[in-house]
Amino acid sequence: MVLAIAWTLAALLAACGQRPTPAAPQILADDVVTIGAFDFPESELLARLYGMALQDAGFRVDLQLTLGPRELVEPALERGLIELLPEYAGSALGFLSGEAAATAGSRATHDALVAATRARGLVALDAARAQDQNGFVVTAETARLYGLQKVSDLAPYAAHMTFGGPTECPSRPLCLDGLKSVYSVSFAGFVPLDAGGPLTVAALHTGQIDVGLLFTTDGTIDAKGFVLLRDDRHLQPAENVTPIVRPEALATFGPRLADVVNAVSAMLTTRDLRAMNAEIGGSASPTAVVRGWLDSHDLRTG
Repeated sequence: MVLAIAWTLAALLAACGQRPTPAAPQILADDVVTIGAFDFPESELLARLYGMALQDAGFRVDLQLTLGPRELVEPALERGLIELLPEYAGSALGFLSGEAAATAGSRATHDALVAATRARGLVALDAARAQDQNGFVVTAETARLYGLQKVSDLAPYAAHMTFGGPTECPSRPLCLDGLKSVYSVSFAGFVPLDAGGPLTVAALHTGQIDVGLLFTTDGTIDAKGFVLLRDDRHLQPAENVTPIVRPEALATFGPRLADVVNAVSAMLTTRDLRAMNAEIGGSASPTAVVRGWLDSHDLRTG
C-alpha cells in the first residue's frame, strides 16, 4: 500500500503545474481506515492521534505518514488513495476553493470548508478548538536589534534579511506571497528548509536565516527563546484542526467512525498540541505521547 500511494503521488507531482482536478475515485476496498499526513511532525502527530483513537474503538487503521505537501495529499484524498486526513481549516479552504481563505473566525471558516469539501466529494467533520497557524519567528537578539514585535515591523528591514521556510513558501498566499501583498514585505533571500521543523529551528538558532516560518503550536519557540511576531494585519486565517473524510469511508465503517473522530476533536486544544509537540521535540516517543493524551482524556475504549 505504501509503495502504491507513493508511486501515485509521484505521478501527481510529475504532472504538476496546476492542481489536478479530481479523477474517478480509486476507493480502497478493504476493512482498514487509511489515514494520511503531510510532511511535517505535527501532521504526523494528528494522524497518530485520530488513528490510535480509532484503533482503541476497534477499527483497523493504516497510517500513511510524510506523504508530502497539500498539493499532493489533498488530491490523494480526493482520488480515494487515503480516506481520512486531519486538516487545518483555513489552509484547506483556500486550497480547495482556489480563493483566499476566510478570516472571519472559526465558525465562518468551518461553514465555508464544509461547503468546499462537499463540492469536492468530501466531508469535513467537526473542528477542534486546537488551532495552528503559520507563525513568523525571529531570535530574541534580532527582535531587540530591530525593535520587532509584530509582522509589520519587518517592512523597513526585510530587504536586508533572509527568510527560511518550506520549499513551497514563495508561492503560498499565507507565506511569502502573502507577506508581500498584505505587509509589503520582501526579503533579500529565501532559504528552502522544512515545514516548521528542525531545519528551520537550527537555521534560526545559528543565524543562517533572520526570519523563519514555524507553526504557532511549536514548543521550540518558548524553549529557544524565539519571538513570535504578531500577525497584526491578520494574514493568517482560522486554522482549527478539522478532519476531512471520504463519504465512502463513512458509508463503509458506519457512524461510529465520525463519532470517534469527533470525540477526539471535541477534546483537543491548542495548548494540548503545543504540549505534545514540545514532548516529541524533547525526544519522547510520538506513540507514547499520543497514548498519554488519549488516556488522560478517557478516550481509550479498547
